[in-house]
Amino acid sequence: MSHPASVGAPHATSRAALLDVIRAAGQISRVDLARETGLTGATVSTVVRRLIDDGLVTEVGRAESTGGKPAVLLSLQPEARYAVGVHLDHGGITYVIADLGGAVVSRWRRPGAGADAPGAVVERVASELRTLVSQAGIEPDRILGLGVVSPGPITQATGVALTPPVMQAWTDFPLADALQAATGLPALLENDATAAAVGEYWGGQIEASSCFAALYMGTGVGSGIIANGDVFRGSSGNTGEIGHICLDVDGPPCWCGGVGCVEVLAGPAAVVSEARAAGIDLPGVGIAEDFAALSRAAMREDGPARDIVQRSARYLAVAAQTLANVLDLDLIVLTGPSFAIAGSLYVPVIRDQLARTFFGRASHAVDVVISPHASEAAAIGGAALVLQSELAPRHSFQRAAGAPARLA
Repeated sequence: MSHPASVGAPHATSRAALLDVIRAAGQISRVDLARETGLTGATVSTVVRRLIDDGLVTEVGRAESTGGKPAVLLSLQPEARYAVGVHLDHGGITYVIADLGGAVVSRWRRPGAGADAPGAVVERVASELRTLVSQAGIEPDRILGLGVVSPGPITQATGVALTPPVMQAWTDFPLADALQAATGLPALLENDATAAAVGEYWGGQIEASSCFAALYMGTGVGSGIIANGDVFRGSSGNTGEIGHICLDVDGPPCWCGGVGCVEVLAGPAAVVSEARAAGIDLPGVGIAEDFAALSRAAMREDGPARDIVQRSARYLAVAAQTLANVLDLDLIVLTGPSFAIAGSLYVPVIRDQLARTFFGRASHAVDVVISPHASEAAAIGGAALVLQSELAPRHSFQRAAGAPARLA
């Protein structure tokens, strides 16, 4: 399987190109690097020497001899640099630190933004990040940058431009700029669904030629789309908002301004509201916790809880069908905190819907799977965006608050 990080638009520099191929290969010789990248042998030798001097790459032995002198093999030094991902949501803040190879080396889940003022939350995030980096034993100057992820839609100029009711205080708040000022780290800003898609792709479990969507459900519903190694962004970077596809023109109003949207009919808040109206006892702590409790009840036995979740799944299945038909997808990955709990209830319903109604089913099927790290996928994607900006920079992967730190 070819590694996704080496596919797509040309790299910004020969340095980034070589780092990308070395990371993807695991171990590779200078001759093979030249062959893979199209760079001259002299350029490869010069850049590799600088990468070794900077501690980013190391010589790890020799390849098997094919008759001449065995070639020296090169490998990435994963601990040379790190990236931080932060997923900021009303119900919780998730932090991850990933090494240069993309492996998560530290993770932390903290209370969410709640009703706190944005400025206070930013200061708390900066403090918690310092604690996490210290506890992980990582030197701060090895941190490349911060990928901050939040519910969309997002604008590059102002940050969070339109928010669900529980996060109204964040409307037009310059989130990435504020975190960059508070942490001293270059910041990249992304919406949660797109970040989750990047995280799934960067993990290397998805074919480079795949056209796939990460169907994301936290407290809301969205999707991120990647085709042939590139994020599909549209004109403002807010593609994939399937939570705001109208399924009922006479349906209830949605916070986005529409009516009968997927999210207002089938998202966690709608499901929890329906369960309470049906007299189902829930913890009452918050939407995420109540949805999790309802989902666990639905898994245990048939009854009202399962009926309510199944109805949500049928709505989501129609939304997934729409997404697959429009984009001719071959894979849908269910991800996000709510699917981490309830994904097994949704997968068979979505699979059945696509098997029966996907327009291109005579040509190919659409596979539906649950992410192995659904609960923290968005934060992983935030870190992956920072790494992507260094190892395989493409315009489609970046939404920067400031220029990212260079590998030096």
